[in-house]
Amino acid sequence: MSGTFLLARRYIAFHRGRTGILIAAIALTIYLPMATHWTIEQFHEQSLKRADLTPLIIGAKGSRFGLAIHGLHFRGDVPEPITMAEVDRISDSKLAETIPLFARFSAGGFVIVGTTAEYYRFRGLAVAEGASLQRLGDCVLGADVARKLDLSPGHRLLSEPENLFDLSGPTPLNMRVVGILERQGTADDDVIFTDLQTTWIIRGIGHGHESADDGDHQHKASRANLPQHAEVTDANLSSFHFHGSADKFPLTAIIALPDSEKSETLLLGRYISPDATMQILKPTEVVDELMQIILQARKLIDLGMLLFALATLLLVSLVLLLSLRLREREMNTMFRLGCSRTTIFRLQAAELAIVMLVSVLLAFGIAWGTTRFLASLLQMWIA
Repeated sequence: MSGTFLLARRYIAFHRGRTGILIAAIALTIYLPMATHWTIEQFHEQSLKRADLTPLIIGAKGSRFGLAIHGLHFRGDVPEPITMAEVDRISDSKLAETIPLFARFSAGGFVIVGTTAEYYRFRGLAVAEGASLQRLGDCVLGADVARKLDLSPGHRLLSEPENLFDLSGPTPLNMRVVGILERQGTADDDVIFTDLQTTWIIRGIGHGHESADDGDHQHKASRANLPQHAEVTDANLSSFHFHGSADKFPLTAIIALPDSEKSETLLLGRYISPDATMQILKPTEVVDELMQIILQARKLIDLGMLLFALATLLLVSLVLLLSLRLREREMNTMFRLGCSRTTIFRLQAAELAIVMLVSVLLAFGIAWGTTRFLASLLQMWIA
């Protein structure tokens, strides 16, 4: 048998061009469905990872998918605002702890997330460089934000206006970077964190004055009193204040952490009414529902792959038949030299086995590399 494989290897090495084309065709046929299935599995696993750690998300009634993506990854369209009154309502019920989120604005192309200290404990976030939030106007950066914007503690970061052409809109806030978070490999690496009060200042609900001694507290509209941006400093920190009732201040979502399954069930029941203006969802259910849609699309992909594999099999069979026809004189010569027909058959089978083995290994290697690469992209996009 070793002599048979030796002759098979020599033949393949001599006809390397023809064999290479055959290996590439078979490897591609195996690679495409393998890479597709592995990538979808990676997508499913990474999508569920963050959702599993987040019991409930509450937000304005609308797209369930949109609210889940916003609450988990701070991406997509910003949901309609809800108010701090909902946080108070849930807290008063004692059914769950609440983590309010206000993620409407951005700076340097990255989302600014206003939240409370409970979020950092909930997600296990820790400061790798600098310090945590110290006062109004401070922010801490996710690891990827700091790297891409080349910022470190002590730098300043200017928020972006929602509408560049709306001169009457809120003045951008020049935030002080005080810390860089440890890399998590999640969506938190691509986020700028600050407290809720700072994001409300960006929203225009609160503001300060150039001097804390501005006793008449008049808001003058002269051109000189329209700064390019607002900034919190030691001199004007005490002058910052908010207008309106705190329970009406906006949020984009609330993460709810029930203390038991019973509390979760009771909390879910509070949002069943068709007249409710808010919704509550379990992220795992929404992600599973999204994956079912993707899996339905995968069936069409699998059908296409099956047809492609069948076409490739027919072409490979044709190539093998033509190869046998071209090698007819060679086989007759071997037979006259004393080789049995069984030996000739084993030689051809060994050649095909080597081609298939190399094709499978090549397809497996490329599929593994592709999946690893796509996994890192998926982690950057949805983690």
